[in-house]
Amino acid sequence: MIDLRSDTVTRPSAGMLAAMTSAPLGDDVYGEDPTVNQLEETVAGLLGHEAGLFTTTGSLANLLGVQALVPRGGELLCEASAHVVRAELGGHAAVSGVTTRTWSAPAGQIDLEQIRALIAPDLGPYFVTTSAVSVENTHNFGGGAIQHGYDALADELESRGIPLHLDGARLWNAAVATGRTLASYGVRATAASVCLSKGLGAPVGSVLVGSTELIREARIWRKRLGAGWRQAGVLAAAGLYALDHNFDRLAEDHANARLVAEVLADAAPGSVKPDQVDTNIVIADLSVTGKTVAEVVSVARAEGLLVGGVGATQLRVVTHLDASAADCRTAAEILARLLGA
Repeated sequence: MIDLRSDTVTRPSAGMLAAMTSAPLGDDVYGEDPTVNQLEETVAGLLGHEAGLFTTTGSLANLLGVQALVPRGGELLCEASAHVVRAELGGHAAVSGVTTRTWSAPAGQIDLEQIRALIAPDLGPYFVTTSAVSVENTHNFGGGAIQHGYDALADELESRGIPLHLDGARLWNAAVATGRTLASYGVRATAASVCLSKGLGAPVGSVLVGSTELIREARIWRKRLGAGWRQAGVLAAAGLYALDHNFDRLAEDHANARLVAEVLADAAPGSVKPDQVDTNIVIADLSVTGKTVAEVVSVARAEGLLVGGVGATQLRVVTHLDASAADCRTAAEILARLLGA
């Protein structure tokens, strides 16, 4: 079975498992797990920040990062299909009392004019104040799109004294695709999160980075929410291995995604624009084919291919390190046959 539902389905390699079983361990709640400490310091350094915090999930890292920037009852601005507002089960409102307003743009892009119109300074006791803006880079539901307006937004927010939250779950992909350093993205944000369990192939974990004080507060909240952990170095070791071995190879996933997009564009013209596939996610619009997502997903499964949907007519294909170029070509040929029939 070829599984292209997400890059979260990757499994640890033999080398990664060996690193996990040999990792030096301690109690992380006491701050005494040397492998966790090494991971946090490494990721913080890569993103140009003072400190890091290892968390179980990207959703938790985002929850803690946003909470550090937005007071209870404050407002976060983000794009309407951003992960923080669409795919985290309302956690920012339910746990942190954060309200949101959104802008909408193709591929989840930054729209500076819309954001300027949304930003609400302190307008007195009757209106919520904009406390932070969140940007997802790359944008999951935007088809792995890179945020090309990132620096312009960061400049705007800096001039207004509004902090930027970076949901960088797939920031690794953006860096590889653009040739930019991770730090060139990270230093523009007051708080940033990155995920280790997607394209990098670790089994679990994300890291939140920020100032020493921000991470100190986030560590307290992580424990308060029941997410402190003990000998977590077995998982941190997987993250360190992933950074050493699986970062640069993300370019292979991008090439495989472009291959899939080109095959689908030929089979079902108008469903995909290959030149708009920035990284490792392909979104195919099935409305031009007369097929439904459920139909294509079901038939593809019967033929040995797992894919998913992100909307009534949007099929999603995600390439990753456990899917070879040959696997991706086979997957593309299966889908092309289904969409072109």
